[in-house]
Amino acid sequence: MSKTTKKIARVRRHIRLRKKLAGTPEAPRLSVCRTGAHIYAQVIDDKAGRTLVSASTLEPSMREQKLAANMKSAAIIGKTIAERALAANLTRVVFDRGGFLYHGCIKTLADAAREAGLKF
Repeated sequence: MSKTTKKIARVRRHIRLRKKLAGTPEAPRLSVCRTGAHIYAQVIDDKAGRTLVSASTLEPSMREQKLAANMKSAAIIGKTIAERALAANLTRVVFDRGGFLYHGCIKTLADAAREAGLKF
């Protein structure tokens, strides 16, 4: 009998989600990852297999603001990733929550990206 941990459950959800969605050149995938300390977001073209734009709390400009894995930081990262995507002429994305529940930081990041102009 195996014990299902939170991490295993999240990975299972992520695998299940990735079967259903993929980024294309017209609508790349906005992938979000949250750890206990940081938040990461990437816009990925799965056909070409490359990251188009990214943003995280580990960047030097974000580190100066002392950002961590909280809702305030998620809003800033969401706005930043949307601005960078729009600058790269990407207006439409597919949202990949990475197996995380659509709640809290993940929801805040998605809402901030929508408000900044990205379409899901």
